[in-house]
Amino acid sequence: MTTRKGLSLFLVALGLTFTQCKNETYQTQSATDTAAVATTEKEYKYETAPNDPLNARIYTLDNGLKVYLTQYKDAPRIQTYIAVRAGSKNDPADATGLAHYLEHMAFKGSSKLGTINWEKEQAELAKIEALYEQYRTQKDPAIRKKTYHQIDSISGVAAKYAVPNEYDKLVAAMGMKNSNASTWVEQTIYYGDIPSNQLEKWAILESERLGVMIPRLFHTELEAVYEEKNRSLDSDDNKVFEAAFAALYPTHQYGTQTTIGTVEHLKNPSITEIKKYFDKYYVPNNMAIAMSGDLDFEETIKTIDKHFSRWKKAPEPAYTAPQEKPITAPIVKEVIGPDAESVLLAYRFPGIKSKDALVLRMINQILSNGQAGLIDLNINQKQAALGAGSFAEIYNDYSAHFLTGNPRQGQTLDQVKNLLLQQIELVKKGQFDDWLIPAIVNKNKISQMKAYESNAARATAFVDAFIARQDWADYLKQDKDFEKITKQDVMDVANRYYGNNYAIIYKRTGQDPTSQKVEKPAITPVPANREAQSDYYKLVAATPVSDLKPAFVDYEKDIQQGKLKSDIPVYFTQNKENGLFNLYYILDMGTNNDLKMGLAVNYLQYLGTDKYTAEELQKEFFKIGCSFDVSSGQDQIYVSLSGLDENLEKGLALFESLLQNPKADKQALDDMVAGILKDRKDAKLNKNIIHSVAMVNYAKYGPKNPFTNILSEQELKKVKPAELTALIKSIPTYQHRVLYYGPRQLPAITATLNEGHIVPVALKPVPAEKAFKEQDISKSQVYWTNYDMVQAELMFLTKSFNYDPKLVPTVRLYNEYFDGGMGAIVFQELRESRALAYSASSRFSSASKKDRANYIMSYIGTQSDKLPEAMAGMQELLTDLPVAETNFTNAKASVRNSIATERINKVGILMNYEQARKLGINHDIRRDIYESLDALTLDQIKAFQQQFVKGQPQTILVIGSKDKLNFKELEKYGKVKQLTLKELFGY
Repeated sequence: MTTRKGLSLFLVALGLTFTQCKNETYQTQSATDTAAVATTEKEYKYETAPNDPLNARIYTLDNGLKVYLTQYKDAPRIQTYIAVRAGSKNDPADATGLAHYLEHMAFKGSSKLGTINWEKEQAELAKIEALYEQYRTQKDPAIRKKTYHQIDSISGVAAKYAVPNEYDKLVAAMGMKNSNASTWVEQTIYYGDIPSNQLEKWAILESERLGVMIPRLFHTELEAVYEEKNRSLDSDDNKVFEAAFAALYPTHQYGTQTTIGTVEHLKNPSITEIKKYFDKYYVPNNMAIAMSGDLDFEETIKTIDKHFSRWKKAPEPAYTAPQEKPITAPIVKEVIGPDAESVLLAYRFPGIKSKDALVLRMINQILSNGQAGLIDLNINQKQAALGAGSFAEIYNDYSAHFLTGNPRQGQTLDQVKNLLLQQIELVKKGQFDDWLIPAIVNKNKISQMKAYESNAARATAFVDAFIARQDWADYLKQDKDFEKITKQDVMDVANRYYGNNYAIIYKRTGQDPTSQKVEKPAITPVPANREAQSDYYKLVAATPVSDLKPAFVDYEKDIQQGKLKSDIPVYFTQNKENGLFNLYYILDMGTNNDLKMGLAVNYLQYLGTDKYTAEELQKEFFKIGCSFDVSSGQDQIYVSLSGLDENLEKGLALFESLLQNPKADKQALDDMVAGILKDRKDAKLNKNIIHSVAMVNYAKYGPKNPFTNILSEQELKKVKPAELTALIKSIPTYQHRVLYYGPRQLPAITATLNEGHIVPVALKPVPAEKAFKEQDISKSQVYWTNYDMVQAELMFLTKSFNYDPKLVPTVRLYNEYFDGGMGAIVFQELRESRALAYSASSRFSSASKKDRANYIMSYIGTQSDKLPEAMAGMQELLTDLPVAETNFTNAKASVRNSIATERINKVGILMNYEQARKLGINHDIRRDIYESLDALTLDQIKAFQQQFVKGQPQTILVIGSKDKLNFKELEKYGKVKQLTLKELFGY
């Protein structure tokens, strides 16, 4: 389960602003307007909006449930969201985290699903609820311990009647992808991507499990929430944003309550309060279903009505937003933690219904749009800080504008703050180009076109409108209103809201003096009951569905091949949906061929040409709705250009001029080198880089590995601008291939590239690659690194056989059975049964290139004091694979349904072909998996595990706080060695 913040920030980072398109009034129609139906059938009225890019139909069932539907038939799948207009702002002040915990409970089933004897289980659950009400009022530690022991004991009895993860098993067997949920300040969203033939099963299941709240397996799930809280306490970013929200909203629940809740409230939960919350907010007239995909409007609404109409309408929940007083002076806060230093500025704005909130979206992009915003050009392009950005969070009652920055070496946080404030002042004075606003409008149109190629984005737009209490027509109208925003509007709003009224959060590096954690309670593991099935489970599983046939990529038919001048191969797939293009030049060389090439590629972003400065070049690209990127990996360089196909020639001319005539800039190089050195320093403070990148590379290759294969500080400082510009110019002189996805035909794009792509008559072969040899893991060993954190994170790494396409079907089924989601073995055992972690996984990870090894990678993040149980639990599963026929049947059905309904299309065809080339195969490997499924047995999966997983030597990677780790326990698994940051990073 996730919180909404992570999702919304992710969308901001991608630029997926689903700002809207519009119509002033609704049109009311009937589903029978376009189809003849029997007179006895119910007539479903729906609303539409003119000029709607989604051609959506919005229904309202008799019980008030909103249903948003749109068709998008690029694959036989449907993205589903069930939205509740209730989040953490609706939590009782004395029971924060309640909405989020209820979200977890919603996956536990119902009085029919997830139980083999509801009458007996219900009686035990009532006892547990009563004990929790006593427990939360008790103060004496001895009495609390005794009460919790009773809770734990009775929970064990209740668990005998429970069937954990029945919902998860069913949706996995259906072929649902991304089954999860998220909670944020004013919404809780349940989501899943289903095959289109599984609609009836989906409706049966969702109407059942969200129609009632059953606090099943409450105390083990509570432990998972504890771990989620501990993860948030280990996140400096999370602490910074909590501080910012608290400063902006000292009265409103946005700031006074957090989504996961306080430690104190998590320690004293109330099942009774959760039930009250459910009864108040989980009512059909406060909920909506949003769906996009390969659906039939009439059949879909009939199915939804058939199953969801039994939900009973109730009074719509009332909410009165607390009113904040004006901020009259900067509110200064400080957050201390192990991550690198940064600064965050935050301004309060009105809520989504205000026009000023719409103007805020424009201001945000004037400041930071990834290409030509004021922060992009004046700070990032000029390397005035290590990195800076801007994003807006727009909610119902209030909104917030955040500006972030990271300092360069020797730069203070106040200097970064002043740089950000200077950009705000430019906005207030209107000191930005007149063409910028129209270009932003154009960029948003392009972003929307890209976004609406995704069912998830289309359905998300519905959810956003519903949560904001906006009619669909009003939601769409925002696009037209956005286009009408003027420079004067921007200046007026900026001068109204940006003053000495901000919150500033200084994130400093150090040990947090306020560090806390949710302590581990004594929990007895509950039975997994893997082979048990409720009658309801059997009923749903037996519901017949129509058969869907897979469609595999045929590289010869689905990709057209041509030749450019100088014998350059071009691979082509046509875009028949919109006017956007993607163009790639791909070179099979990277940092393993030439370290300085990676540096040159990075340098390119700061350079201009003989005609344009670097800043002017970015502006020119932005004006025409195009963007470019050059990236260098270990073994490939990707040169990409994308945007409006009508401007491809202009974009190509600009880009080719940059490759041919990059203008050396010594100051830009000096600043870039200084920035690289500061980035390297900051990387040593980043837990994820240390554990998931540096330690993994060390374990696979030893101290000299692709991650440490970098130019030294001394070598960096010796590099001359002319060396790098020469390397940039050499990129198109090496052998490469071209990929194009766009609306043109192959002859037309060939002609355009023959004229615009500047290359020599004969291309040079790429230089030899310096490949790193994967070292053998012949005996078990433990590497650990010290990091100030609440949790400990462990990764178990085993080197296996080299990539073998013949074993891919077995590997795919093994992974689905063992770790294919919340209904699979790992999740069931380590989280549901033993409550050892919020996050745990184990995958047989296939190599991405031929002649490379596969690896078994198992992960668990847990409280440090649970490390012994967590390690033992994971090792037990890796040693003796639990055998469960039901899980295996579901895993096989999941793989079959997923492959039958997924479609690789658009630019994905070209990328799939690129991956196949790396693996040395000439066909869609999914065909092999699908055609092998019927013959694969559980005995074969068990044999695979016995041969390749059980008893294999491991390198165990541990990151945690030295004073919290149990080294005696670690020594049981092999020789323990501390890895210093210098060993891991090579500097």
